[in-house]
Amino acid sequence: MLEITGRSPRFCDGVSRRNFLQVGAFGAGLTLADVLRVRAASPSTGPAGRTSKPKSAIMVYLPGGPSHMDMYDLKPDAPAEFRGEFKPINTNVPGVQISEHMPMQAKIWDKLAVIRSLISVDEHSDSLVMTGYAERDNRTASHPSFGSVVSKLRSTGESAVPPFVSLRGMSRGSEPGYLGISHRPFTPGGQAQQNLKLAGGVTPERLDTRKSLLENFDDTRRDIDASGTMAGLDSFGARALEMVTSGVVRKALDLEKEDVKVREQYKGVEQFLTARRLVEAGVGCVTLSYGGWDTHGKNFDSLKTQLPKLDRGLANLVNDLVRLGLYDDTIVVVWGEFGRTPKINSGAGRDHWSPVMSAMIAGGGLKMGQAIGASTARAERPKDSPYTVPNVLATIYGAMGIDPGMTFLNGAGRPMYLLDDRAKVKELV
Repeated sequence: MLEITGRSPRFCDGVSRRNFLQVGAFGAGLTLADVLRVRAASPSTGPAGRTSKPKSAIMVYLPGGPSHMDMYDLKPDAPAEFRGEFKPINTNVPGVQISEHMPMQAKIWDKLAVIRSLISVDEHSDSLVMTGYAERDNRTASHPSFGSVVSKLRSTGESAVPPFVSLRGMSRGSEPGYLGISHRPFTPGGQAQQNLKLAGGVTPERLDTRKSLLENFDDTRRDIDASGTMAGLDSFGARALEMVTSGVVRKALDLEKEDVKVREQYKGVEQFLTARRLVEAGVGCVTLSYGGWDTHGKNFDSLKTQLPKLDRGLANLVNDLVRLGLYDDTIVVVWGEFGRTPKINSGAGRDHWSPVMSAMIAGGGLKMGQAIGASTARAERPKDSPYTVPNVLATIYGAMGIDPGMTFLNGAGRPMYLLDDRAKVKELV
């Protein structure tokens, strides 16, 4: 067993977001080969919901609820107690302005888009933006995360690359729910990352010898197994060994293999570079989080520090995707759980605000270079084109060739839709 502990941000509700896991290589005490067997035992979904050239998604979560008014939906004409300290700047798309603290995104806005009229719920959880359902619903219904759906549809048993990687550890929003534990994300870091290397003293030649012995042992077990459950175990063991010996994932996680000039561009925001390298390696969904955005006090002081770093991470990520020819095949989405109060409080902060928030999207063959929807004059509610979080997820699913109306059986054997609210953001498609 190995222990993985994540960072432990605390929000205003006092709840720690640390997730302490005692797991095998991928989770719940399962060995890597065990996980591969469980995945292949799952019913095949067939070609519907897959594309001939699968796209990837990078889900950037801003925990705590980022201020929409100080990032993508500034209101310079609102009263001072609403508009705050920041000024808008022009992007390279006429008519679209964003925060002065995000100049790098402003220069490439033709490759980005923002939705300014999203409706959310008031809860400190990533459940809604990762699954399409609020945490209160998932406590009983256990809907799967976006990445787990990708894992379910792309676990063919033919790749040494995990389909779903979480760079932010585990949370309710990362869980596979009724899809089963085999579709939990791979969470690299610490001992888990060491498991991708050959054990000390074990050469490739010795590993081949051990593999041969294992195959002979499995042949013996297969001969005495009347149920036939041993059939095909060789292929699972081979894929588990391939993930270790091929080194594809390990190399993707090793940022030292990146050019020093590129590493310098991502200094302090290395997760964005790691996400890009994982997508290059063939991972279908990567999730990461950045910063802490629960700014009930000193909102502007906090954002002056965080926004430039986020801006640099996102702009470099998108520019690299373009440079590497991955932009049209990779969807990037950036959002938190809700917005923040339009009116500034007595502590120079902004409180929770679920009636409206913003989300930034890039790539994936979607229509970029625009601002979708609008909020009212003080950014209090959608003024037009109101959308929900499931609408955005339905759009991303669709862009990846996945039907958001497809169903899977839950633990009780009942067919469940991926999303109940499946209308897409029409301006993006």
